[in-house]
Amino acid sequence: MSVSEIIDLAGYGQEFVTDPYTVYGRLRAQGPVHHVNTPTSGEMWLIVGYEEARAALADPRLSKDWRTVLDDPQDIFTISANMLESDTPRHTRLRKLIAREFTSRRIEALRPRVQEITDRLLDRMLVADRADLIEALAFPLPITVICELLGVPDLDRSTFSALSRKVMGESESYDEEARAAKELSTCLAGLIEEKRRDGPREDLLSALIRARDEEGDQLSAEELVGMAFLLLVAGHETTVNLIANGVLALLRHPDQLAALRADPGLMDGAIEEMLRYDGPVERATYRFTREPTEIGGCLVPAGQVVGVVLAAGDRDPGRYASPDTFDIRRDTRGHLAFGHGIHYCLGAPLARMEGRMAITSLLARCPELALDGEPGQLHWRSSPLMRGVHRLPVRY
Repeated sequence: MSVSEIIDLAGYGQEFVTDPYTVYGRLRAQGPVHHVNTPTSGEMWLIVGYEEARAALADPRLSKDWRTVLDDPQDIFTISANMLESDTPRHTRLRKLIAREFTSRRIEALRPRVQEITDRLLDRMLVADRADLIEALAFPLPITVICELLGVPDLDRSTFSALSRKVMGESESYDEEARAAKELSTCLAGLIEEKRRDGPREDLLSALIRARDEEGDQLSAEELVGMAFLLLVAGHETTVNLIANGVLALLRHPDQLAALRADPGLMDGAIEEMLRYDGPVERATYRFTREPTEIGGCLVPAGQVVGVVLAAGDRDPGRYASPDTFDIRRDTRGHLAFGHGIHYCLGAPLARMEGRMAITSLLARCPELALDGEPGQLHWRSSPLMRGVHRLPVRY
């Protein structure tokens, strides 16, 4: 069947930003796929059902490459030259070059350093009796880790974060987004050139500059910029929201917080439930129909933008019983927080490790941790992609 009615999500106003789950629930009750007009991204097709989302994430008929829909293929940001915004075979080639350097051994070796940074940040935070948890812990931990991993410890982190948020959908216009993308590209190209001049180092960015496959293939200048952008943004944005959203979920569900305090062995499962219940990524980056494509019983024309809503899929009652209930003992297997298919997040193990260490240490050192204010006073980010609050005031 086809769907002719266009649902205007802008009509939901701030409700949609603060609590998108209620809106997605209403849509899902009508069907898993909808043609919508969004407040920030215009018309697209939203997938809000779990099975349909999982299938779409692995469907080769849905392209991740902007070049498939742009009238002028030159009108594309340099930072888009990364594996997340590429299709096979280019995606396969890029991921192979990255994965051989972004190894589990390299990630595991970071564990003592992640704990050290966490402890230092908590030492500073606990000088006072209240703080913004994002400013004190959730942001500085992952941005420090990824900058050290890449070998760019002197990066202007506040400026980079502000620019990356504009590129990720929190800009007032396309022109503002384009300016931010150009500024980020220039900044990253400069960092890469510095790496080349400084000679071999043991950091990840140096390894990517040197990386070659068996045939001698290596990353181009644009691909290095694109991959540096992807690793920096994905390497901190998701973890910021994992920590903040996870702590907020615990504070809003004192019975679950008490259960976790009583049995720290529940932490791994708690992290997975945090990811399912209110994960860091609301909607996957855009996909585009290469041809007329049936999705969830709807025929989506060629050349259309498709948004796979991970947050909606993970609240689908057809997949999870009582999905709006936060339950750290739940079986969360199959959740979509880190995607699915060939674009499954390469940095998921690092994000999980950082989230686990941060929240474990926070709870151990703050036995009286509480939200400093009412949940309704929190200001949620307007990005259609990322799910998180601007500030998370806590007292302890």
